Amino acid sequence: MRTFRLPSPSFVVAMLALLLALSGTAFAAQQIVPLAKRALVADKAKVALNARALAGKTPSALVQQAARVPGPASTAAGLVTVKSEAEGQIAAGAGQAFTISCDAGQKIVSAGFASDGPVLIAVGSAPTSDQAWTMGLLNTSSSTPADVTMFASCLR
Repeated sequence: MRTFRLPSPSFVVAMLALLLALSGTAFAAQQIVPLAKRALVADKAKVALNARALAGKTPSALVQQAARVPGPASTAAGLVTVKSEAEGQIAAGAGQAFTISCDAGQKIVSAGFASDGPVLIAVGSAPTSDQAWTMGLLNTSSSTPADVTMFASCLR
């Protein structure tokens, strides 16, 4: 009779990290690049619209109007916000799903978690809509509960 050994916890964590890393770049390439192209087209259209609206105005009126209008983000970092939510607690030896959402008008790009307790394993992590991300977490401790805080990267 042949017996099979279960994989070690470090092997499971390493494989999950590899899968998340590989799927993360594919998701980013598929979702973010088209968004950036649409944003560029929208910015060009806005500039053309503003140029027509400003035609014939005096220089001082243009300066006053320009001071009131916020400009575009100077870097890509200005387009991304990080949101965090204290989600709750996972009982010892239990698993639980957590969902975090971006604010209205934003699109979720990625999510993660932090815990003050024992080792937690993410058993599933995926976007559930354009604004929400759900992650299944497992508390591997048999005696200590774990507090969980979720983080989301949101694209404006």
